Order: sequence, then structure tokens, then C-alpha cells
Amino acid sequence: MLANILLLILDVAASFLTLMLLARFYMQWQRISFRNQLGQFVVTTTDWVVRLLRRFVPGVFGLDLASLLPAWLVQVLLVAFELSLRGAAFSGNAAAVAAGLAGVGLIELLRMMVYLLIAVVLGSAVLSWVSPHAPLAPVLHGLAEPFLRPFRRVIPSIANVDLSPLVLLLVLQIVLMVLAGVRGSFAPLLFGA
Repeated sequence: MLANILLLILDVAASFLTLMLLARFYMQWQRISFRNQLGQFVVTTTDWVVRLLRRFVPGVFGLDLASLLPAWLVQVLLVAFELSLRGAAFSGNAAAVAAGLAGVGLIELLRMMVYLLIAVVLGSAVLSWVSPHAPLAPVLHGLAEPFLRPFRRVIPSIANVDLSPLVLLLVLQIVLMVLAGVRGSFAPLLFGA
């Protein structure tokens, strides 16, 4: 029971840090201003690691890898810790186990990206109905728009109701199911099965 409590605490802390790093990555990628409450919160919670890594990790094609790399590393470490805490016996050579952990960490990072996008799309949709002029609305709309745009081109509004968020959420749920299936394919690397 103590191991489960420890794992829960570590999972919450690691997930929070990963989500903040991904939010920073998304906001920089979409060129969303950090001069708002959400932006300031994201910068304050991630600046300690991003500033350090920017000295060594360059950006590529305008993408801030100093935000993305630590998010992935946190997920790799969390997966390794969780599996070892649950008594998993890693077998096979060390390179295969490292590749398996890196792959599962990448899948977990992609899963966290999808969860963040789900939250952004839901928040944007709810604010557009309830309080379209809320201070957070432009940030969420700016983050959701690039993902909603392809669906808006195909799906017409019905009585001025935009159905593209519903379709995007359905697609994201399918992506989560695919990622869960892909995660299992790394078991042979980790356990030598």
C-alpha cells in the first residue's frame, strides 16, 4: 500500500511537470503570448529546468526542445520507477531495455499531449459558450484553433453551432486507444518476451 501511495504522489508530480512543460512547448510553438495568468504560471513552474537546458539544447525548426526534452525524460524516469517499484524484472540486454523505456516514455509523452489538447479544446468550447470575453479565452482559442481548423473546413456549422470540437475530441479518443495498443508493443524490449 505504501508503494502505491508513493507511486500516486510521484505520478501526480511528474504529470503536473510534464503538462506544464508541454503547455510551454505548445504556447511557444503557436506563438501565444505568455503575458497572461496561464502563461505566467507555466513560465514560473518550468523556468528552472528550461533555462538550464537552453544552454545545451538548441531549438529545431522553431520548436523549443528545451521544453520538450525534459517532459520526455520525466516520463521515461516515471515509467522506469513505476515498473521497478511494481517488481518488474527487466531481462535482455541493457540497450534493449533502454530503448523500451525510451519508447514507452515517448508513448506516455504523446498521451499527455493528447490529454492537454483535450483539456484545451474543452476549455475553449466551454468558454466560447459561457464567457467568450474571459481573460483566458484568447489563450485557449489560440491553442485549440490549429487543431480545429482542418475539421472546420470539412464540418459545417449547424445553426451557428460549431461541431468541430466534438469531432476532434472523438479523434483524440481514438488516438489514445491507438497509443495504448502501441505501448504494449514495447514489452518484448523491456522484458525479453
